[in-house]
Amino acid sequence: MSDEDTAVVPVWTLSTSDTPSVPAFAGEDALTPERLAELRSALATFSSVPLVTLEAHPLPKKRDRATGLPLHAASPLAQELSRLVAANMGTVPAVAQVAESGEVLYRMVVPAKVAAQVGKGLVKPMASKAVAKGVYDNLVDAATNVTKAKATFVPVETAAAGAAGTAVGTVAAGTAMTVAAPLVLMAVAVGASAYADHQRQKAIEHIAELLEKLHDDKLEQERNELDGCRDAIDKATALLLDRGRVGASLGLDSAVHAISTATENAVRRVQKWEAALGAIAGTRVELSDLEAAFPGISGEGGEFRTHVELAALAIALKRRVVVLQGVEAGQSDSDNPFENFVRSLKVDNQRIDELDARIGNVLLRLSALELRSPKRLIDKVMTRGQVDGLLDTSYRLRALGDGVGTAAPMAEVVIEIEKHSDGTLLVLPAHAS
Repeated sequence: MSDEDTAVVPVWTLSTSDTPSVPAFAGEDALTPERLAELRSALATFSSVPLVTLEAHPLPKKRDRATGLPLHAASPLAQELSRLVAANMGTVPAVAQVAESGEVLYRMVVPAKVAAQVGKGLVKPMASKAVAKGVYDNLVDAATNVTKAKATFVPVETAAAGAAGTAVGTVAAGTAMTVAAPLVLMAVAVGASAYADHQRQKAIEHIAELLEKLHDDKLEQERNELDGCRDAIDKATALLLDRGRVGASLGLDSAVHAISTATENAVRRVQKWEAALGAIAGTRVELSDLEAAFPGISGEGGEFRTHVELAALAIALKRRVVVLQGVEAGQSDSDNPFENFVRSLKVDNQRIDELDARIGNVLLRLSALELRSPKRLIDKVMTRGQVDGLLDTSYRLRALGDGVGTAAPMAEVVIEIEKHSDGTLLVLPAHAS
């Protein structure tokens, strides 16, 4: 591969404080993707404050844009990105190319150490086959959308002190560093919120399918009350990301009450499921006993499965509210917004993380159960239909554990931000790398 085929990608190292306390690293004209990953990990390990990297890639034409949160061109996040680029476009040719391009994919990578501080529940540490990874270490041709060359990453020198007010450059022992706490705060907040909303959309779709077969008015009402909270949350998200204040007129208080009620319903149901599983001796159980403890578990729909999806919906909405509360706490103190943001998320996420883990544990335990034939003598001879039904239920039980992530160390979190020619942004759901 010739040098001409290698794309030059500018990469910024962003800090949320002007005292990152990191050791110096030798300045390099270019970094390979592997070297960049090693450097990012090392900086996060030694730094006393959160550090992230921000890359600017050409925007591929073929991408899944069904999910994500749109932001207008005048939004603070769009302005922060523009200021960061403007501060370096005169000195770094790669940044100048970004400034000239109307279509850019910004890729912020949050190291595992920082991601763990933000809260493990915001982005689950497991790879999803359904999530397109987009542009990482390869250059994608804007016309054909085909990978044509490896990218070379060029560290961007720091902005001049006082540039644009909120993106202030600083040099720490020879390390190229840009202080941009508001940019990091808003990017992480929107990426996490988009991820939570993506989880909400999936839960709603599953619930709708289940209710079509179940015809349960009470569960239908639960679903409607929860999904009705979306408008208030969307408005509050937009307002906070525009640095406004959330008032009672938005209806967020009533939405929070409905979400809290649904969360408590989920807690009580989990307690019943755990008690029912605790009463099962060993891993073998009769279908009739299992159906009595988990109504509808043997069918394609059923009350139990709907309760699981309602709990997933409540958790997803609760996570969006937690992010809103974290943003509000972070923006209340302009001197250390990200530290307040992280502190708020840690406290508020603990309980919902525990509930999510308990539901996952119930599903894993159910998926490990083995169905046995009835003990009664009259039922010893089973029809072919009964045997087929038993096998179908066994397969459904196994499938319950498919979507549950296993315990694993927190991975790096990737937040992708599309900038379009009209200045608008689309922040895609944050996902583990």
